Amino acid sequence: MTKSAPAGRILFSVNAAWNVINFRSGLIERLLADGYEITVATPRDAWSQRIEDMGCRYVELPMQAQGRSPAADLGILARYVRLMRAERFDAFLGFTAKPNIYGSLAAALCGVPAINNIAGLGLVFNERGATSRIIRLLYRLALSRSAHVFFQNSEDLALFGRERLVELAKTELLPGSGVDLDRFRPGMPALPAQPNNPPHPDRFVFLLVARLLWEKGVAELVAAGRTVRARYPSAEIRLLGFVEENREAFVQLADLEEWQREGAATYLGTASDVRPHLERADCVVLPTYYPEGTPRALLEAAAMGKPIITCDMPGCRDVVVDRENGFLVPPRNAGTLAERMTEVMRLSPEERAAMGRRSREIAETRFDERIVTGRYAQVLRHLIGPNRGSS
Repeated sequence: MTKSAPAGRILFSVNAAWNVINFRSGLIERLLADGYEITVATPRDAWSQRIEDMGCRYVELPMQAQGRSPAADLGILARYVRLMRAERFDAFLGFTAKPNIYGSLAAALCGVPAINNIAGLGLVFNERGATSRIIRLLYRLALSRSAHVFFQNSEDLALFGRERLVELAKTELLPGSGVDLDRFRPGMPALPAQPNNPPHPDRFVFLLVARLLWEKGVAELVAAGRTVRARYPSAEIRLLGFVEENREAFVQLADLEEWQREGAATYLGTASDVRPHLERADCVVLPTYYPEGTPRALLEAAAMGKPIITCDMPGCRDVVVDRENGFLVPPRNAGTLAERMTEVMRLSPEERAAMGRRSREIAETRFDERIVTGRYAQVLRHLIGPNRGSS
């Protein structure tokens, strides 16, 4: 039996394989089901094999996600060009800064239509030096030839339009990366007892799920937790996420060990499935001041019906309606954060449950993953054509 031609051949690139598995697997599953052949290009990490397990072809494409060396970045561009010239791709899908910039520049050089997803701006957009100006110029050049550019929050879209980094006519706002409402739902089974995560029904658990970057507000959460625990010893701060040793941007294991000895926070390590940890939490907290898109951790918490405390920042305030499904707090303000954490603890179980139900309603009406995957499918059909694989 002759195998039918694919609906299209897509090059899909992100700055880390773990990002693909954790944030983009739903989109990939939809596109594979639609008959597309997908090649994923990322740096190699512990998650790379799982990309092939999904049914994609994996290509290693080295890049330093946080590096700022012009010579190294030109090397990234050259790798993309070689890959695109060696194969005939019908579309390039870029996520995160360097794939969006250098992958899209390569796509323009090779005549491959590019679709971009701007999922947060990164710290460089908070700067006003030469590096920030160069990044803005590169975005303008890269996106000038893109076919379609998705944004995850209205503030980022407005900034790119205001600074003329993209033509607004080819932009569109998506509800973050969306969330699988069937997979993330209230009432998931809790984790079995573990040495670092024992069940304590008498404790009130505040959970942070994130890469443990300082800019995610980890220090502010620990400081606020100390204040709360001084009045309510049953409060417990739990941190779930990976760290990178010897990188200034990340909390270090020595910090986590010290907090644990002090009783200020419990470090849970990493998890391939965050749902049982979310189920055990009474409130999810993300006091980030990092320039987010729409944090996936908040979408998952909302889908699982949790009260949420987060900062009044772009993307975050799209998920939390203050005093309806949680609280918005000023960034880098441990004092106000402690007040809102205390307020959540003082709510009756019925009031917290009502907040959780409102979170689920927000997830269902605004952040269903099928909205995101459906729009990608529509744009690709328009870009590639419905009859490409039938000839």
